[in-house]
Amino acid sequence: MERKKIVVIGGGFAGMQFVKNIDPNFFDVLLIDKVNYHQFQPLLYQVATSQLDMSSISFPFRKSFQTKNNLNIRLAEVLSINSDKNIVNTNNGEYFYDYLIVATGCTTSFYGNESIKKNSFTLKSAQEAVDIRNNVLCNLEKSLNCSKSEIKPLLTIVIAGGGPTGVELAGSFSEIKNFIIKKDFPEIDVKNVSIILLEGSDSILRAMSIKAQKYSKIYLEKMGVEVRVNTLVSNFNGEFITLSNGEKIQSKNFIWVAGIIANKIDGLENAEYVSGNRLKVDIFNKVINYDNVYALGDVANMKTSKYPNGHPQIANVAINQAKNLAKNLKSMVLNRKLKEYEYKDLGSMATVGRNKALVDVGFFNFKGFFAWVIWMFLHLMLILSVKNKLIIFINWASNYYYRDTSLRLIFGKMRYDK
Repeated sequence: MERKKIVVIGGGFAGMQFVKNIDPNFFDVLLIDKVNYHQFQPLLYQVATSQLDMSSISFPFRKSFQTKNNLNIRLAEVLSINSDKNIVNTNNGEYFYDYLIVATGCTTSFYGNESIKKNSFTLKSAQEAVDIRNNVLCNLEKSLNCSKSEIKPLLTIVIAGGGPTGVELAGSFSEIKNFIIKKDFPEIDVKNVSIILLEGSDSILRAMSIKAQKYSKIYLEKMGVEVRVNTLVSNFNGEFITLSNGEKIQSKNFIWVAGIIANKIDGLENAEYVSGNRLKVDIFNKVINYDNVYALGDVANMKTSKYPNGHPQIANVAINQAKNLAKNLKSMVLNRKLKEYEYKDLGSMATVGRNKALVDVGFFNFKGFFAWVIWMFLHLMLILSVKNKLIIFINWASNYYYRDTSLRLIFGKMRYDK
């Protein structure tokens, strides 16, 4: 039997799991991505706050799939899809497919605000995490040679977006303020360091329980973070953040994590899109109006009775959709019955800082040290390699014991304002 050709666009959680689980006896797979590695996005904030090195949460595709003899990998940017000819057009050539798997994930959404897009920092990739780290560390260094009037914007960190990423960033920067700066920079008065978390709705961690929303705010405020809800950003020119009420905050460290939007590919004109550029799929992840195009993870919108607005855009959904689709494609070849997908909610969690986390599991909500240990354990289990699990665990243990890390490195030439 001639093996079918599958093209997978994107090496995130969905793409990696699909490649890992597809049967090599029936399919040849081509994985296309713009970078040569998978990155563990839930821990990007720890790279941005100098707790982990970028290599600890990045996994080269070729290393991960050395034993996959049915897999080829191409570094390329997908330009468009020709669904009539079953061809993916890239800046590195054309590739034919029998089945196409779109697993392109999401990027940052700025809701059409060009000033924020142009001037803010974002956190959707390992490189962006390093950029944030470099910027914050550079501004700490610059503040040592500034007048009092120039210091404040350099030492003010503003985070827009009160979801898990925003909360985790704010908590981590707070721990740097409270435990690191006075040791690394004794000349800096930590009272001049401000960490502000802005959220447009009436609560942070909006997707979690009321208890989680309440205690995350309590935790952050006790750690010295200024939490502002019902606060929208209307403009950022690189130095002044303008709020919707006209108030201005001066900062050289503005991080935007307030929204996501699915990465869209040209050529799927017959597809049905819902809000956030998500492709509408059936219960088998097949894109509506296409016979051999499938979408997985964040880019897919599958409406079911349990989730009439589509499944949440989280790693567990992407991983399990990919596993299910890999089995279903094999079942199609063998003329077996296909299995429908439905997400089983295993709960949600977020960490705020040392001994401070929040976990929702069904009707049970708990917080504190036990929740923090569970958060660490589950994230370690999702890390791909044993070596990286060990490296991360050692970093966490060292940071817990010493309240310090050795990863506050500035890569690249430091720039000074005129």
